[in-house]
Amino acid sequence: MPQDPVLKHLSVSISQDNWKHIGFKKRSGVLVPLFSVYSKDSYGIGDLGDLKLVIDWARSTGNSIVQLLPMNEVGPLFCPYDATSSFALEGSYICLRDFPGLRGKRFKPSGGNNMHVDYAVKEEKLRLLWDVYLDQDLSGALDFEEFQRKYAYWLPDFALFKVLKEYHEGRPWYEWEGDFRDRDRQALQDFQQDNIEKIVFQMWLQWILFKQFKAACDHAAKNNVFLKGDLPVLVSRDSADVWAHTEFFKLDFAAGAPPDMYCSKGQRWGMPVYNWENIAKDNHRYIKEKLGYAQEFYDILRIDHVVGLFRIWSIPYNDPLENQGLNGVFDPKDDYLWREHGRKILRVLIENTKMLLCGEDLGVIPGCCTDSLYEFGIPGNDVQRWVKDWSIKHDFLAPADYRQLSVAMLSTHDTANWPAWWENEAGTVDEGLFIRKCSGHRQIDFGKIKDKLFDPLRSKHGRLRWQEDVDSVDKLVEIINQGLPPKGTVPKEHLLDFIDLYENTYREKEKLWKQLGISGMMREKCDPEIMRLALKISLDARAIFCINTIVDWLYPTGIFEGDSYQWRTNTPGTISPKNWSLRLPISLEKLQSPAFNKQIHKMVSDSGRI
Repeated sequence: MPQDPVLKHLSVSISQDNWKHIGFKKRSGVLVPLFSVYSKDSYGIGDLGDLKLVIDWARSTGNSIVQLLPMNEVGPLFCPYDATSSFALEGSYICLRDFPGLRGKRFKPSGGNNMHVDYAVKEEKLRLLWDVYLDQDLSGALDFEEFQRKYAYWLPDFALFKVLKEYHEGRPWYEWEGDFRDRDRQALQDFQQDNIEKIVFQMWLQWILFKQFKAACDHAAKNNVFLKGDLPVLVSRDSADVWAHTEFFKLDFAAGAPPDMYCSKGQRWGMPVYNWENIAKDNHRYIKEKLGYAQEFYDILRIDHVVGLFRIWSIPYNDPLENQGLNGVFDPKDDYLWREHGRKILRVLIENTKMLLCGEDLGVIPGCCTDSLYEFGIPGNDVQRWVKDWSIKHDFLAPADYRQLSVAMLSTHDTANWPAWWENEAGTVDEGLFIRKCSGHRQIDFGKIKDKLFDPLRSKHGRLRWQEDVDSVDKLVEIINQGLPPKGTVPKEHLLDFIDLYENTYREKEKLWKQLGISGMMREKCDPEIMRLALKISLDARAIFCINTIVDWLYPTGIFEGDSYQWRTNTPGTISPKNWSLRLPISLEKLQSPAFNKQIHKMVSDSGRI
């Protein structure tokens, strides 16, 4: 029986059986978007064959967890968190090496851009696989038949959805002809008979993906590496899930986030919110089936935006888009309902899977969510740049002060990598946010005070770095008042939001420099020594898991050239071909080079995570 109070708590929590599979020990891991890696045999994008090489690299560096972004089928923006299915896997990840006739095939990206995936590769891959499929004799493929029987809950609907979407030239299902949109049984049967070959092709693709993913899972198990998946809390409005089960969704609403200090109008994501009452009436089968399929591949599962299980911001679907999240309300509306609402769903999740659940609990999180995660034995996330004493010393917490029941990390897929944060964001404030605070009823002339507050030579990427001589709250208040109309003045107590921003960002880099323990003058540019010491902070953290992105792990090697800001996976709130398409500047074969991997292995070993 573990003697540590937290580990003792886990051993008797509702998640105790889930923890037994992983073990009550500190572990280290790597987050790898599969599309970001490639091998000499890849066809334009990382695939499930390449995942085995990722596992080999993790093992060689002492990392025992490989975390993936959601592997679900994606839509035209290729965003894994806006999936067209909670079940089906993304066809781009099929490994062509399993088909002798396709070995050696190469995909040439348009424009020769090797830094980002050209997602035209998906259509080209599927074109090649269609020819392979037509040559297959599936009449005696008993395992394919068994796959169809076992996953009959979602597979036929998904395959039919895909072919209907092609028939309607890619339009969303809610714009289809009435009979198809509303799932008229006779219309769907007639369409299925006329398009059976294409429908079976979609099921065949999922079967191939299933077998290849299972092979990678077996490879991970043989190498004592755990696979961590990612379950988006929502699914695209234009998805097979919503089309097949409209009763499980509140289609009159769109999910988003309320207005806050970073976004004055809030956010509108667009995905529909769940109708949990109807899901419960069906004995939560939709959730259980979703977990059951994920469990085929993963040992650990990250619940994206876990607070959304307690309450989610719901915006009337017909509200003008320019209002963003202004006119939303929390669902459930009353905060006294949140605790029981979330706990009920979490209990369903835990009781219907062997996977260990982790919760993404970043942002403004109500206490009922934080308390429930701990009670149920679910680790949260501790991102180093936000693990701070926000109200008293405004300083970074020591590694020993991280939450033990958490996953420590330097960055996420939605943030700048750690070097980009160090060089461009640490010690800064967001320019758009500061302007919004000045405008409106305050009537503060931002242009008049900008250069008095912020250093233009050290401000970039929309981030403002404080002038060194703004060395006190009184100085801050004095300069802000200089931006008011003649004879105007604002007392300090009315500028608490500005003061909070200042106290938590002014000389932030210097504070972290001290924690890093490097002698000499602070260096603005991230270098291998700084990066290794930053990684050491996350490895030394009290957190039971430490999982860093592949970019952060590899930055000390010097393989990333140019502005570190360009090496990011996603920039939230933007639509760009640079989102969800980043490729590493090194192949997986070259990644097996022992020199740097030995350094990582020693760091992991020294931290006690092996």
